[in-house]
Amino acid sequence: MPQSGIVKYNVRLSFEVDGLVERADLIGAIFGQTEGLLGPEMNLNELQRISKVGRIEVNTSTTTNTTLGNALIPMSTDIDTCALLAAAIESIDKVGPFDCHFKLISIDDVRASKKDDIVRRAKEIKQKWSTKTISEGDTMLKVIHESNSNKLTTYGKEKLPCGSGIYDSTWIILVEGRADVINLLRAGYDNAIAIEGAKIDESIKELCDSKEKIVAFLDGDRAGGFILKELKSIVRIDIVHRAYDGVEVEELTPQQIVDILKQTTSELNQAVKPNINIDDDKPIIDLVSKIYPKLNETLEAIAIDDKHKEIFKVPISELVNKLSTHSGIKYLILDGIITQRLLDSAKQIGISYIIGHRMAKLTNRNGIYLKTFSQLNLI
Repeated sequence: MPQSGIVKYNVRLSFEVDGLVERADLIGAIFGQTEGLLGPEMNLNELQRISKVGRIEVNTSTTTNTTLGNALIPMSTDIDTCALLAAAIESIDKVGPFDCHFKLISIDDVRASKKDDIVRRAKEIKQKWSTKTISEGDTMLKVIHESNSNKLTTYGKEKLPCGSGIYDSTWIILVEGRADVINLLRAGYDNAIAIEGAKIDESIKELCDSKEKIVAFLDGDRAGGFILKELKSIVRIDIVHRAYDGVEVEELTPQQIVDILKQTTSELNQAVKPNINIDDDKPIIDLVSKIYPKLNETLEAIAIDDKHKEIFKVPISELVNKLSTHSGIKYLILDGIITQRLLDSAKQIGISYIIGHRMAKLTNRNGIYLKTFSQLNLI
């Protein structure tokens, strides 16, 4: 920590990377993937310059094709900013070319004895705060949402900006640009994707064909009208929303976005529920619904046999190695990401079902049942 800064909080996170990386790669990902996400006043480089954030310490260990470890970030900001930055770092899903998962361990108040009152998730700290604000920095501090899945990612060969929810959701929101996707994430919508211009990419067409409902949410200006006309000529649009007259989607406050999309969200979420709890999924829903409450937010995995008896429970970081020493596993339920490496290992020992929080981009998925908790309507 610079001499002019006084450490108030230590933010501690754990991480797992599905590949072999160095400390410099991890620190680069922390700085690079949070840059610009929270506004210029919240960039880690800027906070370090003004002595609000100290030197980030990263410890690593490696197993076969996996890097594990933890990060310590000393801070002299308020607890709100600590919570926000912790949530931002948890959103990192890549270190170089490899999938990764960051998890907040604690926020320790180094000045106080009652640390348990402070070690909470950003969700718990700011769950009830108002979202009615104009300032980008203030908005982000006050709009911290329940889901860890609210992450900015890309889709298709053109790397179109989108929320990670587009993969699991039965309906998606088409917006004009990256800033619109980010603004919808702030408001709690992770199923938006940017078309990035009037020329509609082929990957957008393919994505729309795979979804039950398509919602267009465009700027309230003349250009938004032209883009809507182009969209309708190429893909199926079921519902159209526009920002207020003369206003762009990226300029709306989170509360305004919620107000505009509230009825559509309610109708579409109600409409898709009967299609999720279908008869074919009911046995697995019954099983997973009993396990999910005690597994969620543990970063652990549970292996179960065909008689629904637990074989083992293990940290995700040890899961692939553990699988190689066991047989008779039918169900694998994990508080984490279903990766290609995990899928390949599961197939080798005859696992029939894998359920997790979300899935990486997978190939050779045939022959095994793959679902997320949200697809089973458990979250």
